[in-house]
Amino acid sequence: MIVVTAATGEFGRLVVDSLVNRVPAGEVAVAVRNPGKAEDLAGRGVQIRFGEYDEPGSLREAFAGVDRLLFISSPDIGAREDQHRNVVTAARDAGVGLLVYTSGLGADVIDEGVLGEHHATELLIGDSGLPHTFLRHPIYSDFFIHPGLRAAVEAGELTSSTGGRGMNAFRTDLADAAATVLTSGDHAGRGYNFTGPLWTYPQLAAVLSEISGRSVSYRELDADQGVMEMIGPVIRAGGFEVQTEDLQRILGRPATSLEDAVAAVLR
Repeated sequence: MIVVTAATGEFGRLVVDSLVNRVPAGEVAVAVRNPGKAEDLAGRGVQIRFGEYDEPGSLREAFAGVDRLLFISSPDIGAREDQHRNVVTAARDAGVGLLVYTSGLGADVIDEGVLGEHHATELLIGDSGLPHTFLRHPIYSDFFIHPGLRAAVEAGELTSSTGGRGMNAFRTDLADAAATVLTSGDHAGRGYNFTGPLWTYPQLAAVLSEISGRSVSYRELDADQGVMEMIGPVIRAGGFEVQTEDLQRILGRPATSLEDAVAAVLR
């Protein structure tokens, strides 16, 4: 049995979609805090289990009989170390065969800032004695390549506070890679640093111009806004410009390009 935690989130749903294309749906279960939000998955034959990161007892029950567990990190940044400890302890108590954790790119060497909790969780998992695999994700390019880009095309201007530095990797590719790890080979003891093709906002403006047929210029902002208040410093420091072959190797195909992603959004 394969179990995916937090499976009603965008990433978790993509993983489940990929899994049921690889194995019978009856071999897949999800552990979620609100089973009502997973009714559509139940309709596809996926088993629904209650599993709340703040309730250790629910996690032990949800992880019973699990061969491979995808532990998707909590979204509660700044308050998730206790939640992650609950998940790891429950997985150990349940005798999970392989724990696969969605960590952050750089968490193996950086123990502060937005990566600090991932770093602490990797250490916790390592100390648990559980067979494990770390899937280290960059910031999803999907946060920046979205339908709102049509407004930039209409205005003829794209803005950001990224300092011209790069981002990479799309959520769908990362979900497919997770499903591959959960259903193939011996990945225990490995840490994968997943990166896609590097792209920058000036390049994005050029691609928008090419695909839309309208001129889109780029302008750098002086201050971070919204989610950039948290991740902007990391981006400007080049934190997501690491490049490895891990994602492409696990996928068995090239990762999604900026051009293909933009074309899909503007289609």
